[in-house]
Amino acid sequence: MEKENNEEGFVLVARKPCFGLPTACPSSLPVYIYLRFANVPFDLRFNLLHPDSDQIPYVESGAYVAYNNEKCGVIESLKEDGIVDLDSGVPSQTIPEWLSTKAMITSWLGEAVLYELWVGSDGSAADKIYFSDLPWPIGTILHFKQTLGAKQVLGITKLNAERREDEIYRRATMAYEALSTMLGEQKFFVENKSTSLDAVFLGHTLFTLHALPDTSVLRSKLLKHSNLVRYSENLKMEFLEVGSSSSSVSQPPFEPSSSSTPRRTPSSWRSNPKPKPKKEKTEEEKTFRRRAKYFLATQLVAVVIFLSILGGSDEVDVEDDNDLDYDA
Repeated sequence: MEKENNEEGFVLVARKPCFGLPTACPSSLPVYIYLRFANVPFDLRFNLLHPDSDQIPYVESGAYVAYNNEKCGVIESLKEDGIVDLDSGVPSQTIPEWLSTKAMITSWLGEAVLYELWVGSDGSAADKIYFSDLPWPIGTILHFKQTLGAKQVLGITKLNAERREDEIYRRATMAYEALSTMLGEQKFFVENKSTSLDAVFLGHTLFTLHALPDTSVLRSKLLKHSNLVRYSENLKMEFLEVGSSSSSVSQPPFEPSSSSTPRRTPSSWRSNPKPKPKKEKTEEEKTFRRRAKYFLATQLVAVVIFLSILGGSDEVDVEDDNDLDYDA
């Protein structure tokens, strides 16, 4: 738990809230939940200047900082450094299964979220979470960069794209089935006590249910397991909603109704994804494409003219050489 000599308090720096979540970032949300589970007072602040930084989220307390890209993430850093440790009471006999389950969530389900966020969707959710506060050209460039990075991490190429998609969703299906069986009707996964496993999985399920679009294949697979959905919504109401019993967070919980995105309710969820609508181009995109075509056309004309001039000068040189030979 929290060190007694820590008088500075904690600050969680995350990405902004939307979709009815206190932070819509799939990396930030589990850290937020972990601190709420631990009943640790903290301030929640949002970084809008560096949307592609792999250091976000991070936790500060005085001179101490735990970054997302160090020691396998913020939660592991907080545990390893003895700052906040929810896992100290995990029974030794359950540790092997507990560790393998957590690894399955971070790897198989983490890959599925990464795929849907950057590759398998129209990108609107990613734009809203990461780039909506940036000028359109910069956001577009950063989105393209992140998409390439995601494909590289997932090992996706033009040749294996379909095979990798099938593999990602097959693993996600297996993970949800195993987690549904393991959880049953319990409140938490291990002896009715919250651990980092619950924080990681709850962050995943809330992001999948609330942030991913209705066309999401991953979301439809999760909705097939009613006990996992109940687990997610019950813990969300207890630990994340305004007026919850856990009120030690110095930053007031995020008010879902203040989001510009309509809040989803369980009664409106479907287990079958809606067909993906065709994405209509914005006026900015249309103007950008027209200008790009005009630019390419002018460059092509310039190259043709240059080659024509170059070809003409070669002919003149040849004629001059012939004249010199004749005069000789």
